[in-house]
Amino acid sequence: MSADLDELRRLRRARDRMDREYAEPLDVPALARTALMSTAHFSRRFREAYSETPYSYLMTRRIERAKTLLRNGLSVTEACFAVGCTSLGSFSARFTELVGDTPSAYRSRDHEHVAAVPPCQTMVASRPRKTGGAPRQSSFGEASVGAPA
Repeated sequence: MSADLDELRRLRRARDRMDREYAEPLDVPALARTALMSTAHFSRRFREAYSETPYSYLMTRRIERAKTLLRNGLSVTEACFAVGCTSLGSFSARFTELVGDTPSAYRSRDHEHVAAVPPCQTMVASRPRKTGGAPRQSSFGEASVGAPA
């Protein structure tokens, strides 16, 4: 049992690193070293623990941060590079997949309704989710893919 808890702590350490250093050039081998695991074992155990791959988790965090930057007026290109993405095409495709809107369309929307909401609540309510299904509006008017009603 304690070995499982130790492994979960190490996985959490890698996940926390992704949360902190999302704009850095992180890859699975570097994250596996953070968790003191082989790359394959880390990828397998991370997916079992968090129901998504390390890459998917990192990209979701990056898109989450990019939404904030776009709401604050950064261009799509600036937001893409600010969150650590190196390909505008891949960033736009993933953004559209998770948010249900292109980055440009999302940026051009009115975000006044979000301004009065504390950032921690905005982050939770507008968190991108990849679970399939059609995008739906959250309580803050944010599109969420497959979010529960």
